[in-house]
Amino acid sequence: MFKDKTLLITGGTGSFGNAVLKRFLNSDIKEIRIFSRDEKKQDDMRHDIQNPKVKFYIGDVRDKRSVDNAMHGVDFIFHAAALKQVPSCEFFPIEAVNTNILGTQNVLDSAVEHEVKRMIVLSTDKAAYPINAMGISKAMMEKVAIAKARSLGENSTTTICCTRYGNVMASRGSVIPLWVDQMTTGKDITITDANMTRFMMTLDDAVDLVLYAFEHGKNGDLFVQKAPAATLEVLAKALVELYKSDSKIRVIGTRHGEKLYETLVTREEMAKSTDMVNYFRIPADNRDLNYDKYFIEGKEEISAIDDYHSHNTARLDVESMKQLLLKLDFVKDGKTQY
Repeated sequence: MFKDKTLLITGGTGSFGNAVLKRFLNSDIKEIRIFSRDEKKQDDMRHDIQNPKVKFYIGDVRDKRSVDNAMHGVDFIFHAAALKQVPSCEFFPIEAVNTNILGTQNVLDSAVEHEVKRMIVLSTDKAAYPINAMGISKAMMEKVAIAKARSLGENSTTTICCTRYGNVMASRGSVIPLWVDQMTTGKDITITDANMTRFMMTLDDAVDLVLYAFEHGKNGDLFVQKAPAATLEVLAKALVELYKSDSKIRVIGTRHGEKLYETLVTREEMAKSTDMVNYFRIPADNRDLNYDKYFIEGKEEISAIDDYHSHNTARLDVESMKQLLLKLDFVKDGKTQY
């Protein structure tokens, strides 16, 4: 599907962009465009990769002109640009709005105008029943993307899909590199709540999900990968054992905007989802604005359905968590930063 095609990755210098490059560089793809605002990360990536297939574009999704400049001749888009840190979005919510919502709208508009064939929008479990600014902005991002897809219809030139996934282990800014750094410098491991659960996915899982959506998605579809979960205590203990560390585990309390557990699929979405074995496919809500029927028609079965969340999915113990961690180069190589 990617032979002789041009792929644009917004936010391409992040963990996801690096994983895509690792997967695609030796394929028959024609060109991969890395679009981001961080010239230092681009320079580091350029020196590290040194591959003529990879082209770099400085720009910001908030500035549609810079997006348009990178869009000429693009066949496919993986839209990964976002503000992702819960605390920073909590204190500066308008910045999350500008990047995650309005920035996504810019990329969507530019993609349609340039007749891009497929665009995959990357979202997060925090968008389901959001309680923090980051999750709320990502939920709105999904709504904006699905609304755009709905307006285009199934037979449009451009197909827009969303993916939603949980915690990507050892991605930039995540807790695993922090804990490894704490252990290797002789500090306590600081966890917020021992019983807090999170879905556990590798970066390869995240890329697989996006590629699955790319291949199977119709306009407005949302794809979710089924994933195991673990408590923070289990994750911390697994790392301590793998690194043979003497660090103590110290509970510091819940931070701004954190949930006890994360939801990947709400019960309303589960009611209309299709089970694809390893994934859930959630089609777009194609109802219109004729409100009257909403007051006389409902779905009784929704009341009997549970959300799909990190408290009720398959739960990892310390040994199975260790095996999953050993899939990460970050852990296998004993690095202290990703």
